[in-house]
Amino acid sequence: MRDVLGELLVLLRLERVGDRIFRGQSQDLGWGAVFGGQVLGQSLSAAAQTVPDKRHVHSMHAYFLRQGDARYPIVYEVDPIRDGTSFTTRRVVASQRDQAIFILSASFQGVEAGFDHAATMPAGVPGPDELESEQELARRVADKIPESFRAQALADRPIEIRAVQQWSLLTPKKLPPRRQLWYRANGRLPDDPAVHRYLLAYASDFNFLPTAMMPHGVSWLTPGMQVASLDHAMWFHRPFRFDEWLLYDVESPSASGARGLVLGRFYDRAGTLVASVAQEGLVRNRAG
Repeated sequence: MRDVLGELLVLLRLERVGDRIFRGQSQDLGWGAVFGGQVLGQSLSAAAQTVPDKRHVHSMHAYFLRQGDARYPIVYEVDPIRDGTSFTTRRVVASQRDQAIFILSASFQGVEAGFDHAATMPAGVPGPDELESEQELARRVADKIPESFRAQALADRPIEIRAVQQWSLLTPKKLPPRRQLWYRANGRLPDDPAVHRYLLAYASDFNFLPTAMMPHGVSWLTPGMQVASLDHAMWFHRPFRFDEWLLYDVESPSASGARGLVLGRFYDRAGTLVASVAQEGLVRNRAG
């Protein structure tokens, strides 16, 4: 049996090829292009490996510049922008075949006491034990999944996702732009907080931008749709473990100009807000 979580951790850990230069292999999830979450997770991993262990990422801001090709590795070059008394700042440029495809800025901070308040987790959300996984649901409609990524859709997954509100990419219906999903790494993770954070960054791109298409009854599989992430921002508020269930509360407050905006919050089982996410993406309907 494949250790799919172990393979993902190796993918995100990267190969160090210089003082601040790393190389990462690419993951093909069935559509030939590099999954945006992969570049997010690998870039954050590269940045974290140049920062003292006692400082942890608290925010990251990124732009997707070009579509990555899953056939080729990606080189990550880290620029040590600043090492201050309280904060450390890093800039990462991800390149493939001598072209920049992605840039990330990330800020790191040591543990510090301060004021504390947080939004509360939505009430009445079913727990993960009451829900089926995406993999279980995919197996029910295996014959309807496009052959190009059927094997990947049915394969064992390193991140287990259980959706509270079901929404089909194959037959999308018009629904309000709001979803909740439970996420958890499919196995035990190392205790290193950096691993949990860059793995959550990786996972945060799943099921995110599609929320902006829900009111319009389309998905990225709908003929004529061109869908791509444009930017991604993430803030880490409190410690968490990603080998324990986290609720991803996602909403899309706006879509206009062929772009959709999505906002997300991650809560642990106790209802504590641990991270916030924002993304704008291209949602262009070429069919008119």
